[in-house]
Amino acid sequence: MPVHRLEENLSAVRARIAAAERAAGRAPGSVSLLAVSKTFPAGDVRDVAGLGQRDFGENRVQELLAKAGELTDLPLRWHVVGQLQRNKAVAVARLGAVVHSVDRAPLAQALGRAGEREGRPVEILLQVDLGGPAGEGAARGGADPADLPALADTVAALPGVLLRGLMAVAPRGQEPGPAFARLAALAERIRGDHPAATVLSAGMSGDLEEAVAAGATLVRVGTAIFGARPLPCRQARRTPATRVTPVTGATDAPG
Repeated sequence: MPVHRLEENLSAVRARIAAAERAAGRAPGSVSLLAVSKTFPAGDVRDVAGLGQRDFGENRVQELLAKAGELTDLPLRWHVVGQLQRNKAVAVARLGAVVHSVDRAPLAQALGRAGEREGRPVEILLQVDLGGPAGEGAARGGADPADLPALADTVAALPGVLLRGLMAVAPRGQEPGPAFARLAALAERIRGDHPAATVLSAGMSGDLEEAVAAGATLVRVGTAIFGARPLPCRQARRTPATRVTPVTGATDAPG
């Protein structure tokens, strides 16, 4: 995408965040932006970084490592927002990436061991399953809310990791506000036991305003900055493309 379009899109997203902060009565700058660059080239990340964006998120570790390797000259902070396998823990820890998708103790333990080996703790968020239509629980990943306090206690006690907060994706096909309100209540409970867990990662291109209203401190925005993601070839042959207008708010793929 031409850099002037990226600049327009990024400015529009920042304006939306600022407006959402004002509407919620929150302090200016209280919500951070994570630019989700999955499937887009490293050149686009470089252009957006040149506009002052520092934090970037990827779904797949292989893609993350490739882009990070091309952009070592930039002071970027990388985030893993997709599901993570334990055998990728060492690579993530070596890069110093923040992991948003920890939903089970064995994954946190693997990250902890990797963080100890690197001599630098891995910052992690616990992903919460906010449910969805009947039969779609955990369709977008995450720990059961009932299990979250015990998981947080386990993770907080591990060497090699730092529990920074919670992450979630709103259920498909439902208004996001009530789900984000449930997430905010969970976050408040977790902060009561673990005061350093202050990050609430919620909201994407299509629902960031609702997330900010509920208390999100970080929103994950991809298509509204970078444009519509291409469909996989097999799916593209079956499904007509959906028109997306990035500057007016689009919908990100899960995670």
